[in-house]
Amino acid sequence: MSSLAPTVATDGLDPLRAADISARIDRLPAVATVWRLVALLSIGGFFELYDLFQTAYISPGLIRDGIFATGSQGVFGFSDQAAFASATFLGLFLGASLLSPIADRFGRRAIFTFALIWYTVATVLMGVQTSALGVIGMRFLVGIGLGIELVTIDAYLSELVPKHMRSSAFAFAFFVQFLSVPAVALMSWWLVPQDPFGIAGWRWVVLASAVFALFIWWLRSRLPESPRWLAQHGRFAEAERIMDGIEARCAKDHGKPLDTPQPEALGVQGSGRFADIWQPPYRRRALMLIVFHVFQAIGFFGFGNWLPALLSGQGVSVTHSLMYAFIITLAYPLGPLLFVKFANRFENKWQIVGSALGAMTFGTLFAWQSTALGLIVCGVMITFCNAWLSFSYHSYQSELFPTNIRARAVGFCYSFSRLSTVFSSLLIGFFLDRFGTPGVLAFIVSSMLIVMFTIGRFGPRTRNLALENIAHR
Repeated sequence: MSSLAPTVATDGLDPLRAADISARIDRLPAVATVWRLVALLSIGGFFELYDLFQTAYISPGLIRDGIFATGSQGVFGFSDQAAFASATFLGLFLGASLLSPIADRFGRRAIFTFALIWYTVATVLMGVQTSALGVIGMRFLVGIGLGIELVTIDAYLSELVPKHMRSSAFAFAFFVQFLSVPAVALMSWWLVPQDPFGIAGWRWVVLASAVFALFIWWLRSRLPESPRWLAQHGRFAEAERIMDGIEARCAKDHGKPLDTPQPEALGVQGSGRFADIWQPPYRRRALMLIVFHVFQAIGFFGFGNWLPALLSGQGVSVTHSLMYAFIITLAYPLGPLLFVKFANRFENKWQIVGSALGAMTFGTLFAWQSTALGLIVCGVMITFCNAWLSFSYHSYQSELFPTNIRARAVGFCYSFSRLSTVFSSLLIGFFLDRFGTPGVLAFIVSSMLIVMFTIGRFGPRTRNLALENIAHR
């Protein structure tokens, strides 16, 4: 990988040239070349979600092997599964809040690759640990890499695609990324109860990440740097060269000349500062997203990371809970796929509200199910709504800040979802022990009510607007 040292040579901060780059991106048609860039970024996201969702599915195997203990027998005096989840999200919090700004400084492409390597290596190290403390410690390092990567992909994707397909691009990206969830669930269902070749099944699930590392350099060689990021750093010659190549391929796919770009006046901010997040209008948006992320994380990860345990709490055996969990996780990629053609027709803020309402409704119904069919149907619908919520808010939060602070601001706000999950994982473990599955779901439903109010009341509109216009409204 190339050095992360930023290139200092610039062509000067020229607002007219920056506006031209933005207009050239926004006039691109939704052709194969653009979708190919979306797919390449999405494959990188597949790896990270595969790692992230391991939390729910390998814990039964760690308990079976005697590495993890339950209740007060855990290494920290409480459930090792809860500590494992908390370590994951503490790492995510630090990665997103403290390290994500490096993507604003060094560029989207370099940090995308750097973070991918980081969490892949840390995951492999986790897979060879023999103690609860070792597994949890390595999981913390995995979380740091994931925290950087998640934020970088959001900024990268929003800047590479034209305004008329941003929401659909995020829907397609999350379709690809969420394919990792049934993949890790299927592998866990198959491998966790077994010891192939004398090696614990959970280790096979974890070490599969090493195979994914083979794709890193292939991905990197096919992804250009964000032209918007280059323009905001005065590197116009590079930005224009990248746009020339993308436009030539798009025109070939389109079968006719591209529309004439319509530049709109905009400023070139250069390097951003943390203090810029707290200037109007970004301060209000940042506070809104912080509240949103604290509570959406409880709903999303509270169900996703604890699904097998919630099913077990409804009287389902470990083997059957993993099988049911696999079936339920098929809704993760299905949800975004169904929205690819329709996501751009609706404001992202109302998609967030609608998906939270759906998760709340089916979460309530899930608590009262006792049959396999009822559990699976309600579980599928909760997962469908969570997937809808996920791609909607990832698209939305990346639209609300200007390019020079996009990764920094999104990373800071997004990190509160990780901090929230550190503590909510412990609370969910407590509720599950004391009140069972209905108690956990009541906690999740209450959180989704706050999500709906926060975004519905304070969220600005962004549909079909240039990123630069949204940033300065």
